[in-house]
Amino acid sequence: MDASVSIAASIALGIGLAAAVGFRVFLPLLIAALAAYTGHLRLDDSFAWLGSMTAITMLGVAAVVELAAYYVPAVDNLLDTITTPLALVAGAVVSAAVITDMPPLIKWSTAIIAGGGVAAVTQGVTTLVRAKSTAFTAGLGNPVVSTVEMLAAVIIALLALLAPLAALALVVGICWATVRTVSRFLRADRAAKQKRPAP
Repeated sequence: MDASVSIAASIALGIGLAAAVGFRVFLPLLIAALAAYTGHLRLDDSFAWLGSMTAITMLGVAAVVELAAYYVPAVDNLLDTITTPLALVAGAVVSAAVITDMPPLIKWSTAIIAGGGVAAVTQGVTTLVRAKSTAFTAGLGNPVVSTVEMLAAVIIALLALLAPLAALALVVGICWATVRTVSRFLRADRAAKQKRPAP
């Protein structure tokens, strides 16, 4: 494979995994660790530990706890507050782990800006959707939101491993839809404030 194509694929893979981390922090990391352990994912040498059985065990426990906690009323909204900065860091780390054959400065710049940024966007989507679900359904719709987020994390992580460029295209679509949705919410809030009678 041509070096430039290999680098592009590894960047796309990193961004895809980072996007999945924004939906669930530990589940995509577990999938990446299992892929590395079985020889289906090449890691940067400094991240070889991610493909160890110790890492798989720890990530497995963390993933189960995280998944279960998102189905507990009130705890899910609290978790969004905690996992937002964690997702940004995890997105940058998992991107750096799979971006290979690049100078460290360029690799980490790409991982932090692209990986961390995309993880923050997808995490922001989940936070916004859960907040709206809590407001409109009194939290009754939150388990559905949690299930969709879990499936999104798994599907995007697996797609990133199998077809990195397709995963990148999907992530770009998610980011575009997010920008449109947030803009729509802001316009709706602005219109609602303008309609309120002055005190």
